[in-house]
Amino acid sequence: MASWYSAADFALSALDAETTHGVALRALKTGFFADLLADWRPDPSSLATRLWGRTLANPIGLAAGFDKNAEVPNPLLALGLGFVEVGTVTPRPQPGNPRPRLFRLKEDRGVINRMGFPGQGLEAVRARLATRPRRGFLGVNVGANKDSTDRAADYVICSAGLAAYADYLVCNVSSPNTPGLRALQGRRELADLLKRVQDAIAEHPLPLVVKIAPDATEQDLDDIVAVCRELKVDGIIAGNTTVSRPQSLRSPRRDEAGGLSGTPLMALATEALRQTARRVEGQFPLLGCGGIVSGADAYAKIRAGASAVQLYTALVFEGPPLIRRIKDELAALVARDGFANVADSVGADLR
Repeated sequence: MASWYSAADFALSALDAETTHGVALRALKTGFFADLLADWRPDPSSLATRLWGRTLANPIGLAAGFDKNAEVPNPLLALGLGFVEVGTVTPRPQPGNPRPRLFRLKEDRGVINRMGFPGQGLEAVRARLATRPRRGFLGVNVGANKDSTDRAADYVICSAGLAAYADYLVCNVSSPNTPGLRALQGRRELADLLKRVQDAIAEHPLPLVVKIAPDATEQDLDDIVAVCRELKVDGIIAGNTTVSRPQSLRSPRRDEAGGLSGTPLMALATEALRQTARRVEGQFPLLGCGGIVSGADAYAKIRAGASAVQLYTALVFEGPPLIRRIKDELAALVARDGFANVADSVGADLR
C-alpha cells in the first residue's frame, strides 16, 4: 500500500495543499477507497492502553485539523488509529482566513497553516455525529468564531451541543491563527472558560481536555497546569503548532505566516510535553502532539509523559501506511526496553 500511496501522492503533487486535502476527504467518503485504505490487522497486544476508562487498541491518534467537520471519523478509525479527533468546531460557520493558507515545506517535512478555523459550524457537525454509527474512540475539538465578542461563550455553546456525541472534548485555546485566542491560556481567562464548560456539560459528563501551545513559557505552564489541577480537568494535549521558525528550515515557504507543524516541531513540542508532565505529576493523562514521523518519535513522547500521542502532518507526506509502521516500530521499542506494555513506559524518562 505504501507504493500505491506514493504514486497517488505524486499525481496530486501539482495541486495546492488545501485542494489535495479535499481530494483525500472525498476519497475517504467513498466506500471503495475506505475499504482499500482500511487496516483491520490486529495490533500487538503490548500497544493496548487505557485512557479515561476506555481500552484503546493502540495509543496512536489523529489530531484535530484533518476532519474539521466530522465528515469521515469512522473511515479514519478504520485506518488502524487508536482514536480520532475531529474539529476544530465553532458555533457558527466561517470561511477562515483567505487562501492560500496551507503550505507544504517538502524539504523540511513540515507544514505551515493559517487556516483560521474554517468550518461548517456546530449544527452541521452535530447533525453528522448524531447519525454516525458510534464506534471507536472519538474526540471533538472546539473553538471560537473569529468575530466573537465572548470567546468563552463559544466554547460553552459547542461543548454543550456536542458532548452527547463525543468520547472526550478538547478546548483548543492554542491556535495561533485566530487573533487573541492564545490569550485564553492566561490563568484567569482559562479558569473562567473551563469552569463555564464544566457546568455546561454536567448533564453529559465526559473527559474535558485542554490543548496548549508548544510556545508556552514556564510561567504559562505554571498557570495552565495550576488551573487544570484546581478544576480537576481530565487532560492536556501538548502541543499545537508553533509560531517560531527553527534556523534549520530550508523550504522557500518557511517565512509564510501561520503555525508550523511536522518534523521541525518535534523537539520543541516534546520538551513542552516534558515540562507539562513534571508539573502535572500524574494527576491526569497527557497527550503528546507535534512532529511525530516514526515509532521512535511516538516513544519519545510517551517516555516524556504522554499516555497517548497524536499525529497529522506526517500523514500528508507518507499517507495511511505510516500508521502501521509507527505501531510496529513502537511495539519493537517497548519490547526492546523490557516493558510488558506501552503503558508501563509512560513517563519513563521522568522517573
